[in-house]
Amino acid sequence: MSGLVVLAVDDEPPALDELRYLLDRQEAVTEVYAATDATGALRELNSRRVDAIFLDINMPGLSGLELAGVLAKYARPPAIVFVTAHEDKAVDAFEVGAVDYLLKPLREERLAQALGRVRAGLDARTKPAEGSPTPTPPGEPRAASDEVIPVEMSGVTSLVRRDSISWVEAVGDYARLHADSGAHLVRIPLSTLESRWQDKGFARVHRSYLVALPMVTGLRTTGGGTVVSVRANGASEAVELPVSRRQVRDLKDRLIRDPLRQYRSPAGRGDV
Repeated sequence: MSGLVVLAVDDEPPALDELRYLLDRQEAVTEVYAATDATGALRELNSRRVDAIFLDINMPGLSGLELAGVLAKYARPPAIVFVTAHEDKAVDAFEVGAVDYLLKPLREERLAQALGRVRAGLDARTKPAEGSPTPTPPGEPRAASDEVIPVEMSGVTSLVRRDSISWVEAVGDYARLHADSGAHLVRIPLSTLESRWQDKGFARVHRSYLVALPMVTGLRTTGGGTVVSVRANGASEAVELPVSRRQVRDLKDRLIRDPLRQYRSPAGRGDV
């Protein structure tokens, strides 16, 4: 297996030097090239094969996010890993196809993890050509049809797949994702997730809750109104969440007609 050819891009020379040094120390890396802006990066990318680009976000001229948008138009774009001091751009980074998001100051173990994701993505590209595609194992880079949400905890960015989420709870301007890996608080309003996921098998059932339709096991009426039972991933018992009166009919319609239910329909679901 050949080593990775990577490109480091940062407009600040000390930061660029450190990034090159740390990449050079990684066993997975064969060659490291460098650029100080988007123009230089494109020049390098057009002159040689590059497996991955490690990219700052705030740069003069084209920003890192804008450069990523340009690279998305390439027939075989390099994997993109953002390296930045800003936590608040993580969602934007993954929306443009980043495989990882590293916060400065860099830690070598996180850099190694990012390179592992780059390698896994490159390996996955070759599988269809071999005529033996296989499902992506847990922890591998996401399939193009699925979305990931970056979750920051103690300086480490974890990726939570949308298809691992059972329900989402509003917490002010934040949202708490209830997923296979547990509950994760992210800096994304529930309304944003609703607009992004409403055609991906999720439904707003209450001002405070968004549920994954394939994880719904039933509806029932109580003295206080209607509740929806949602099977929490990894849990033996369903969680009951309130459904606002104006959402009941729409939820029932979605449960009947939503084609995405066939992919994750839990065993033994109740009547709806």
